[in-house]
Amino acid sequence: MRGAQPDKSIAPLRTSLLRAALALVVIACGLSLRWYGFPLGLPAFVVKYGGSLLWATMVLLLVGVLLPRLTRTQIAAIAAAIAIVVEFSRLVHAPWLDAFRLTTAGALLLGRIFSLWNLVAYAAGIAIGLWLTSQTAGSTRE
Repeated sequence: MRGAQPDKSIAPLRTSLLRAALALVVIACGLSLRWYGFPLGLPAFVVKYGGSLLWATMVLLLVGVLLPRLTRTQIAAIAAAIAIVVEFSRLVHAPWLDAFRLTTAGALLLGRIFSLWNLVAYAAGIAIGLWLTSQTAGSTRE
């Protein structure tokens, strides 16, 4: 049955658009958590590591937007590599890099302080992102 299967050229575009929409939602949640978490009385642990978890989820989704033909496992591996590199980059101190980290964009994108616990939060965020994309896209690709 020819009409029963989706057009293979449209599927990656649909998947990328869905992942982009999810990434925007995750970004809004992350920014809201960072800006309003403390005023709402949320514990520092939730604000700090919740933000890290959402950051990794965003990275996974954006990698999926940019590379829609890869499997979810490949996307997760790339997102994990990015998260690890970013976390360990915090151990590198160059004047221009430290100056960027002091900006809001630098703090949100790269963070300021190295913590192995962030790697745990990143792993959880990537796992949540994988679950989200599998639930919303109905994808069976591993």
